[in-house]
Amino acid sequence: MNFSNFDLNLLRVLDALLREQNVSRAAEHLALSQPAVSNALNRLRVLLDDPLLVRVGRRMQPTPRALALEAPIRNALRQLEQSLSAGEAFEPGESRQRFRIAVTDYVELVCMPRLLDRLSHKAPGIGIDIRHLSPSLPMEALDKGELDLVLGRFDEMPARFARRHWMSETLKLAVRREHPLLRQGNLDLEAFLRLRHLWVHGGQTRGMVDQWLGEQGLSRQILYTTPNYLQAAHIVAGSELAAVLPTALARHFATLLPLQLFDLPFSLGPFHLEVVSLAQRQRDAALQWLIEEIVAVANP
Repeated sequence: MNFSNFDLNLLRVLDALLREQNVSRAAEHLALSQPAVSNALNRLRVLLDDPLLVRVGRRMQPTPRALALEAPIRNALRQLEQSLSAGEAFEPGESRQRFRIAVTDYVELVCMPRLLDRLSHKAPGIGIDIRHLSPSLPMEALDKGELDLVLGRFDEMPARFARRHWMSETLKLAVRREHPLLRQGNLDLEAFLRLRHLWVHGGQTRGMVDQWLGEQGLSRQILYTTPNYLQAAHIVAGSELAAVLPTALARHFATLLPLQLFDLPFSLGPFHLEVVSLAQRQRDAALQWLIEEIVAVANP
């Protein structure tokens, strides 16, 4: 292929097709006609000597060659866009951008109502699309541009990602009011171990509590596991199960549900939540503005 004769507009079409995996939706995204996108796809197939997308049912399945090109093309387009707009000022009040953010249901409850309130005054045209956050950092989705930000708790991560402290959090034990094993209002380690527990696992194999207990040669009785913090609070309020929940979430639901909260009978210290993005997007004025707004939500 002679790159000097390659129409770079075709890369935008391929990027949209790989995102949407549908010619009609890609055309709508690009503000082009469907025949124009189909024609561009045919040109790409000839130039790259690969079918690129193959119809499977109602969707178009990317070929291995297309998948290998997806991240490099998307990164190149993003870098070009950032370079061309480097001198432009970002105007939040005029923006119509949409940002894709991955969070847990707990973080969504704690963060998003306050963030949306701020945006309604400062940037009413900005949209937010929330995606479910898995236990591990969704690196591939960030690399491909399928996510703009991730907000959660992570350990080590590659240097290509930028991390910003958002907030520190502690844990509380939640049980329903008048719980038969805690009527005296006391919670020592022995009483904690007598309880039957619900564990919000989030896809993990072992959480902070069970790691500490294991180090002491102890264990608790876990009868129910769920990936959902919000459901956990409701289940605890209607049963004799106990759950260890993030303090902000526990306090929120204690005002809505018949719950009583206790400090844990052992010290785990805080855990930390961070905002994570691609380091190469640190010159993206719109994204950096949004990160500052998210940080401000945790530090009013």
